[in-house]
Amino acid sequence: MCHAQLSVLVIDENQIRASIIEAGLRDAGHDQVTLVKDVNGIAQRIGDLEPDVIVIDLENPNRDMLESMFQLSRAVKRPIAMFVDRSDQASIEAAVEAGVSAYVVDGLRQERVKSILDMAISRFNAFSRMERELDAARNELAERKLIERAKGILMRTKGIGEDEAHALLRKTAMNQNRRLSEIAQSLVTASCLLDPES
Repeated sequence: MCHAQLSVLVIDENQIRASIIEAGLRDAGHDQVTLVKDVNGIAQRIGDLEPDVIVIDLENPNRDMLESMFQLSRAVKRPIAMFVDRSDQASIEAAVEAGVSAYVVDGLRQERVKSILDMAISRFNAFSRMERELDAARNELAERKLIERAKGILMRTKGIGEDEAHALLRKTAMNQNRRLSEIAQSLVTASCLLDPES
């Protein structure tokens, strides 16, 4: 079972509620559970423990408490399941914005902990995959622009057409065993040094 080896950090100031979550996790086969009662210095503790998943249980969270937990969510880049007793629309939206993977209002039941944790992990993974794909698309676009700029420099300085400029870039990249975008970057950098107007 792949999820069995997950280390889970439970942040809860209330011992009784924390034990409900812990029991639910242990029932689901999660043995590596760490309970933390004090939220002060929690970012440091997370850094030390490096948990796979974080479960935060806030009995009656005030605005400041929620905001600091949301800031934590943005910083740690891990699946987070957050249980709260009551909430309003603004807090729910803020939780989603902060990247909380599962935000559960008045739903703390031992038997639900496993399914909520599983959902938090799968949502986090889906979101991470989308972020990676978006980064890859941005990088590809930036590389294309760079190559177009390099082709323009070659066309202007050598008096050649676009196809020839592209072929020359490609040939140079192959000869030097480098990526086309690296050759383009070198050419653009050199051109800026030689001719700051370009």
